Amino acid sequence: QVQLVESGGGLVQPGGSLRLSCAASGFTFSTYAMSWYRQAPGKERELVATISSGGYTHYANSVKGRFTISRDNAKNTLYLQMNVLKPEDTAVYYCYVPDFRSWGQGTQVTVSS
Repeated sequence: QVQLVESGGGLVQPGGSLRLSCAASGFTFSTYAMSWYRQAPGKERELVATISSGGYTHYANSVKGRFTISRDNAKNTLYLQMNVLKPEDTAVYYCYVPDFRSWGQGTQVTVSS
């Protein structure tokens, strides 16, 4: 079974940085595209970034230039480097495998002074 375990969320001030990690297991990680989604209270879940098995990336316009999605296939781990954080980035961030339609448990990111 696919399992996605996220870590790295927390409370940061505006302008700060966080790096989220998603430890994947139960499938051949290196051959699948991976995504980060987020969901703020009262809002629908939205795509933040995705990375293909070959390392090609896509970002939502709202995070382009600030966030970087990456993967370490040797460690079966997906990352989201989040820089210049804004209050509107506050959300629960989820790891997602599109081909399996499988979600992680989510990790809370709160950007507040």
